[in-house]
Amino acid sequence: MTASADSRPRVAILLSTFDGVPFLQEQLDSLVDQSLRDWTLYWRDDGSTDGTVAVMQAFMAGAGAGRCVAVAGVPGRVGPSASFMSLLRAAAADDPDVAAFADQDDVWLPEKLARGAAALPQDGRAALYCTRQVLVDQDLRRIGESAALRQAPGFPAALTQNIATGCTVQLNRAAVRLIAGSEPPASSLHDWWSYLVVAASGGRLIVDATPTVLYRQHGRNLVGAPPGMRRRAIAALRRGPALFMQVLRAHVDGLRAQPHLLSPEAAAALEVLHRGLHGRLRQRAAALRLIGLTRQTWQETLLFRWWFLIG
Repeated sequence: MTASADSRPRVAILLSTFDGVPFLQEQLDSLVDQSLRDWTLYWRDDGSTDGTVAVMQAFMAGAGAGRCVAVAGVPGRVGPSASFMSLLRAAAADDPDVAAFADQDDVWLPEKLARGAAALPQDGRAALYCTRQVLVDQDLRRIGESAALRQAPGFPAALTQNIATGCTVQLNRAAVRLIAGSEPPASSLHDWWSYLVVAASGGRLIVDATPTVLYRQHGRNLVGAPPGMRRRAIAALRRGPALFMQVLRAHVDGLRAQPHLLSPEAAAALEVLHRGLHGRLRQRAAALRLIGLTRQTWQETLLFRWWFLIG
């Protein structure tokens, strides 16, 4: 897949489905309504037991005819992150200009693909684009908007918090190739890993303050978006440090094991963090002095630092 003759970007949409019948058709309709028309949908079902596959087959025979690729990959249930990585690798083989993750239960606003494609450079340097979201309930009634960033994204901040919500993420060609050739830890989420790899490589991180997705909040969200800083902090406290520190260690180890992904600055920071995670209190305190090792708010950063010291 290469850019068309009139230089319009060719976009690969990556959709992993699982028991998605209640909301899937609305998402598919929103893909058809995109102002950027030159896209191909790569999809994989992750072991649905409802009518999801039938919905997808009907779409392939109807509105999506000639622009859908069913990706077989590993059969059965592998989980969303492994499923999305399988889709990304399948799309990478066709060398798209842009790849965009899609969740089955959202609705895309018409300019979503066009905004991302216009913002992403194609200069050989990996770049990731993401946006804010309009938060809606299961019936698409507006709840509010996701929080605006208070701190610029980057590395090593990417290790402390994922700011790239998967349903908004778009990647340029260089990022697709880089991430598709990587091996994420089993505990990582595909969007967080993508953000980490692009940030650690010294790539560009582009955050669009204009929402591009109706991000449906319901009882089956993989992650969801707690509205407001207070509720987000409470949710973090309830989860506690164990899971957070487990994922942090996995990300540090996973990146260190793939030095070809890293800029010299990221490689050096990872060594300091590795010593801190496996050393005594003095090494941990030294790791926390790394410039940029913060979360979005000072309260969240304080909690992170405490967990790092005791974990």
